[in-house]
Amino acid sequence: MKTPASQFIRSMIMGCLVLLLVNSASSQTFELKGLLSGWVTVNTEDILEPQLGMYYIPEFSIKKSFSQNYSLDFDLSLNANGTARFQSQDEIQTNGEIKLYRMWGRFSSSRFEARLGLQKINFGSASLLRPLMWFDRLDPRDPLQLTDGVYALLLRYYFLNNANIWVWGLFGNKDTKGWEFLSTKDRSVEFGGRFQRPVGKGEMAFTYHHRQIDPNQILPGLDMANSSSIPENRFALDGKWDIEIGLWFEATLTHQESDQLPYPWQKAVTVGFDYTFGLGNGLNLIGEYFVYESSQELFGSGESMEFSALSMNYPLSILDSLSCIFYYDWKNKDLYSFLNWRRTYDQWVINVIGFWNPERFQIYQSPAENSLFAGKGIQVMVIFNH
Repeated sequence: MKTPASQFIRSMIMGCLVLLLVNSASSQTFELKGLLSGWVTVNTEDILEPQLGMYYIPEFSIKKSFSQNYSLDFDLSLNANGTARFQSQDEIQTNGEIKLYRMWGRFSSSRFEARLGLQKINFGSASLLRPLMWFDRLDPRDPLQLTDGVYALLLRYYFLNNANIWVWGLFGNKDTKGWEFLSTKDRSVEFGGRFQRPVGKGEMAFTYHHRQIDPNQILPGLDMANSSSIPENRFALDGKWDIEIGLWFEATLTHQESDQLPYPWQKAVTVGFDYTFGLGNGLNLIGEYFVYESSQELFGSGESMEFSALSMNYPLSILDSLSCIFYYDWKNKDLYSFLNWRRTYDQWVINVIGFWNPERFQIYQSPAENSLFAGKGIQVMVIFNH
């Protein structure tokens, strides 16, 4: 269903596109490209019940330069996807949809940009376990690196000393995103910002975000009759440095202003490193440690989770690479394992993924995709870029 926000933003973006097309084409560049991917997943528990799927993401972009310093961009892409699961020899469960994937317009100069529309907003230093996964759901295991966007206005300014400031406003994004468990109140405005500046041989940033939670979808049994909305404030501090090895951290604090919620405070911290060893063609190693806790009081105890993650990548040749990711759940004593062999041509990419995981995932907020990697099995994915 189209919301008033999405309709307004789409109208604004289409207006920008019309302005671009009616002007002289002498300084315009057009690009039409796309991604087509097909995959099959087989679980050892149900070898005769494979899951098949496909993605097709066509993308159209246009850019017009007004001078050496100013330009106007437009980007539009769709996500057409379908899946088929063989429940038995006589029954096949199918599902499919075509939806808007990205649609934004951008005005930019050498030090400033304003981007309006359905877009991806992500930031932070961590890569495997990200407390700052506020607006996206990028999964490091996904060869396609797909994630839904948000309807937003994003402003960014870059200072001469490499510091930068972000300011954003979101509207019309009532579905949960990132780590959210509770939906945003419909037709409410979200806003926030981020300031990042160099510190020594690296950089640090402070980030803030505010939204209103919809009390009508709180868990049954909670008395929320007197609440029209629940304010939520998020604060974050992150930094990254390159001192022989790469070091980083992310720390977030979230507070929902309601006495009715069992755990209105949420805290998350990740620390990580990366280093490339001079072995053969170069072995890259990334490690992260993540802890999350929700509680009734700021400094109280409550529900928690604790994960470690290790990623290794080794280029076997010009065409081939081998990578693996391991997660360990310290609370439940579960190990998650992913191994990916990739062959890359000019337009074709072949991935063969093996996985050995618990039946129930605790890592990411994307249960439909997580179920593909539950248990033990193999996935073959072929990607064509045009």
